[in-house]
Amino acid sequence: MAKNLVMGIDYGTDSVRALLVNADNGKEISSAVALYPRWAEGRFCSPRENRFRQHPLDYIESLEKAVKLCLKNAPEGSAKYVKGIGIDTTGSTPVAVNEEGLPLSLLKEFKSNPNAMFILWKDHTAVKEAEQINKLTKSWGGVDYTMYEGGIYSSEWFWAKICHILNTDEKVAKDAFSWVEHCDWLPALLTGETDPLKIKRSRCAAGHKAMWHSSWNGLPSEDFLIKLNPELKGLRNRLYSQTFTADTPAGTLSKEWAKRLGLSTDVVVVSGAFDAHMGAVGAGIKPGQLIKVIGTSTCDMLISSYDEIGNKIVPGICGQVDGSILPGYIGLEAGQSAFGDIYAWFANFISEGSKSLTKRENIIKRLTNEASKLKDPTIPLCLDWMNGRRTPDADQNLKGAIAGLSLGSTPAEVFKGLVEATCFGARAITERFISEKIEIKEVIATGGIAKKSFFVMQTLADVLQMPINVASSDQCCALGAAIFAATGAKLYKSAKDALEKMSSPIAKKYIPNKENSLVLNKRYLKYIKFAEFIERELKELWLKD
Repeated sequence: MAKNLVMGIDYGTDSVRALLVNADNGKEISSAVALYPRWAEGRFCSPRENRFRQHPLDYIESLEKAVKLCLKNAPEGSAKYVKGIGIDTTGSTPVAVNEEGLPLSLLKEFKSNPNAMFILWKDHTAVKEAEQINKLTKSWGGVDYTMYEGGIYSSEWFWAKICHILNTDEKVAKDAFSWVEHCDWLPALLTGETDPLKIKRSRCAAGHKAMWHSSWNGLPSEDFLIKLNPELKGLRNRLYSQTFTADTPAGTLSKEWAKRLGLSTDVVVVSGAFDAHMGAVGAGIKPGQLIKVIGTSTCDMLISSYDEIGNKIVPGICGQVDGSILPGYIGLEAGQSAFGDIYAWFANFISEGSKSLTKRENIIKRLTNEASKLKDPTIPLCLDWMNGRRTPDADQNLKGAIAGLSLGSTPAEVFKGLVEATCFGARAITERFISEKIEIKEVIATGGIAKKSFFVMQTLADVLQMPINVASSDQCCALGAAIFAATGAKLYKSAKDALEKMSSPIAKKYIPNKENSLVLNKRYLKYIKFAEFIERELKELWLKD
């Protein structure tokens, strides 16, 4: 039996995954998944309002269930050899906490208040607040705090969400001592150090979503925050100035959590980070590699040496942060606000809102089979902005669109148009990096869609006009978390060393079809024109509504 085991905990949108890994070679020993029960029931959410909230009890209960089942699935006696735990989560997913670091929704008076819960990454209720941040950063006369976050602040991110709650819920605003990201709260919970002033805050979360940067000594200044919203006065001092990379130990398991999970109090828990960033590490990221984590949405990850990036600031992405992906490199992030979510929406749409997941999955399989056979050049032209646009150039006011419909259009034709649109959106991201002279030598894909859909992945390779390698691991995010756990437990000198031994091999390669690429290149140019038209002519109509 392996004597150096580590565990990666991956908090996704719908569930938490626990992965037990042999730290000597990256071999995945066992795993388990637990769904969030309240989330599965659709509680505390309103898709029509773009409000998506998650109760902390979902995270706690599912964590205990997944870890215990993972250990049960492992060889007997494995628990005593677990040396470290790493945790990744969605983000930006912040929550209001009291002075003890307890999310307000765990208090009786707030237990059913969505504003006191974790505000999920894809919650877009803070569009107006994001616009205020963007206007102020360009006009207040001081530092543009968005400069290292692509120059545009998103409603998906930390400060916009806080301001929205301050503007809409007086009781939560009054009782919130501080705010904590999901990826920071879980390590704090497991180690027993939940004091908001002592929690180790993630460099990844702070740099990409909270406008933290060392050049201005941390978070935006008090003067700026007060100008943004007077209710923010004093909050900066109740947050943080220092941040930590994911190889930094947050502590060891508390007695309570060691008992609940069946592990030792010697187990090291490392600082958290976002799922896609750790997924890039699990996929073995190196300079020149674009790692695409493809699921409900996408995140596109790159790392650059300090010499390559120099003083360059890439506009319109989700930030560039020292050490956010792999310590020793600048991490660059981009992505799409919806990818697989678009396919799920369409299946739900044509099934008249069926609550059966199996039925929707079967619909997607049927549509995929039919769409893969279509050669008709009159496929509808679609935009992939059903959940707004993350990059390039974030704008959550934008909406999806479909052009070229006729009375003869079929569901399979529309589905193919939607698949093309998600791939066109991916190409727009790669073209932004390339235009800014960020080298992309290779594309590696991971995530559920990368593993399951030949049709989508071949279309993506044809659109990008680049080969795409697919990582072998089904759980690269959890594997990345395990790599950081191994580093924090001192089993490796650095995360880079751990990555070289433990990251996922390649399982499959998609080669662009030249004939298809020529056709799709013409359609991509039409997509760009269609996108420009929609953004220019129709966004104003939606805003007036």
